[in-house]
Amino acid sequence: MTRDTEQRRATASDAASIAAVVRGLPGENIGIPADFTTETAAAWLRRLGDSGTIVIAFDGSIPVAFGALDFSTVEPEIGLLGVWVLPSHRRRGLATDLAESLIEFAREKGYRRIRGRLPENNEGALSFLSGIGAMVPLRNPNMSFELPL
Repeated sequence: MTRDTEQRRATASDAASIAAVVRGLPGENIGIPADFTTETAAAWLRRLGDSGTIVIAFDGSIPVAFGALDFSTVEPEIGLLGVWVLPSHRRRGLATDLAESLIEFAREKGYRRIRGRLPENNEGALSFLSGIGAMVPLRNPNMSFELPL
């Protein structure tokens, strides 16, 4: 974990904090609807139940990032991973810390693979994914990645 942040598994009381991080990413292609609200975050947390998780990071009391692992997909042994970090807290290892927590959660649950979508023209995300061991095809028209567990 980076020394200026604290992370933990999100609960229903963190829905507003998750929405605040999303609002802090205006104009970025982040794979989350632009009208994402506290209620949307709360519904997401409820839907995940014990099968998936959201891990949220704070700098003091300010929410600065979160990562999600969503296993409510059609293929039960494969999950979807996403990590979102405010611009002011990027390049500090925070995304990697969140991903490591999510990967550990997936292993504990017995999941076999993690997939996700990579934002187009996002070299930082590509570097991050390569750093955590994700396999990102060189020719990747769907901008997706897979991480075997």
